[in-house]
Amino acid sequence: MHVPAKTSQDKSSERKSIDPAEAYVRMRSYCAYQERSHDEVRDKLFSLGFRSDAAEELISRLIIDGFINEERFAKAFAGGKFRIKHWGKLKIEQALKAHDISSKCIAIGLREIDDDDYRATIRKLIQKKSESVTEENLFKRRDVVSKYVIAKGFEPELVWEILKEEIPR
Repeated sequence: MHVPAKTSQDKSSERKSIDPAEAYVRMRSYCAYQERSHDEVRDKLFSLGFRSDAAEELISRLIIDGFINEERFAKAFAGGKFRIKHWGKLKIEQALKAHDISSKCIAIGLREIDDDDYRATIRKLIQKKSESVTEENLFKRRDVVSKYVIAKGFEPELVWEILKEEIPR
């Protein structure tokens, strides 16, 4: 008699479910390693085989015990994406919304970014892109550079203000 091979779907439905105590210990380590959003922890719990009610119960316990904090996550996320990836506030805000972070916590996270550093980063990005653009026409050159910086999530008005200072007529 022929037994059909197991598909990946069959294997995932056979996944052993861990008990809540073990899951709590794992989630504490997961959250202690780096700041996590509620959504990231929820997704991790779902991948471990937990259902909605049990996952929410564990998340509540992690919040009470200080392992998950939405405000702390927003600050770390905003600061990191700005310093490391040179993202602008608009892109950071969108990414935080995708993590289902509250508007209040998003505003707190964005305040982590110093205005002088923000402007300096825009200048640096403009200079770097400007060096690589071979376009001779000033208006086309500015257009290419501005699109690059704006695509990184910086406010168009601010980009153009700084761009006119950096690439004068």
